[in-house]
Amino acid sequence: MRRGEILEAAQRIFLVEGYHGATIRKIADEVGVSSTALYMHFKDKDEILLEISDNAISRLLAINSEISARPIDAVARVRLMLDAYMTFALENPNAYALVFCAPSGVIAQDRQDAAMALGERCFEKFMGTVREIAASGRLRTGSAESAAQALWAACHGLVSLLITKPDFSWAPEGELRDVMLDGMLYGLVAD
Repeated sequence: MRRGEILEAAQRIFLVEGYHGATIRKIADEVGVSSTALYMHFKDKDEILLEISDNAISRLLAINSEISARPIDAVARVRLMLDAYMTFALENPNAYALVFCAPSGVIAQDRQDAAMALGERCFEKFMGTVREIAASGRLRTGSAESAAQALWAACHGLVSLLITKPDFSWAPEGELRDVMLDGMLYGLVAD
């Protein structure tokens, strides 16, 4: 049995059952092993979900790092980063919820702090690109910090709604994302 199999099974169960509905027993059954065998790889479901989260956020950090290094206009890089963030959230709803939505106390604080630190590194890559826009005098309003936080908050709001309210009659997802990104960036950045 490999850790990857456990993580894949756990991801499926977290998607269907949610954090509280997922149990070590359910994950072990999905993989076809005993709970004892699973405990040889992970000490609890928090550790499993955090590894899923860390893997996903590490991918997002790599994407943001690659985008931030591109020799293109900072506004285009910000848009690409925001789109990558939303893609990450929608492709990894449990990891996203754990890092960006989980209330305190759902998992051990030291474990959540580790996941948050990785998320903050992603945000810092994004923030650096927004600072470039501000330094060039192109922000219509606010500081680099307030602009970055507002852009992030808007994307967080959209993906959170898409994840938690899938039965709402949303406009096509791509169109909705484009309208939001274009509206925010054209309103915030002067050319």
